[in-house]
Amino acid sequence: MNFPTYGIVSLGGVTVGLSLLAWEVTRWWPGLKSAGKPKQLLKLAPFLIVWLYGMLLVLSAGGLLGAGADWSLWGSSAIGDAALAYGVGGGTPTVTRASHLVLSDGGHAVVIIATVALIALWTKRRGINWMVVRALLSGISLGLASGVAGAAGYVLSPVVSTAGDYVAGLL
Repeated sequence: MNFPTYGIVSLGGVTVGLSLLAWEVTRWWPGLKSAGKPKQLLKLAPFLIVWLYGMLLVLSAGGLLGAGADWSLWGSSAIGDAALAYGVGGGTPTVTRASHLVLSDGGHAVVIIATVALIALWTKRRGINWMVVRALLSGISLGLASGVAGAAGYVLSPVVSTAGDYVAGLL
């Protein structure tokens, strides 16, 4: 089953992704003296894990999860483009990286396993965990970006693909 993919991120999408990241870091920030302490850094770990998962989702080439990530990427780009154009009169160029990374079959297996773990985390407590939503949208928005904003996605894809292939016995 093939679903259409979008796979293009604009400056507006990157703006939304970085804004959500800035929101979370600002809410977490314990002060200059405490920021580097392991106890404080552990409080940021759940956001970063879901953020990386969002990047993996947008690197998934197809299927329902990939289509959902593409739809979310399109939405964040459209919202960011509107904010840039109408909010400050800025431009909204495309900032998708030139080399498009796609996960291997083992990497896709890791995405499914991570999805199950995320659903378990999300349903652990009643109500919507908005940190998960912010992290997921931020990761999706930044996963295909060129430059520093998308560096984690560029590094994450081969690492997850290799690990998934190794664990699944594909190597």
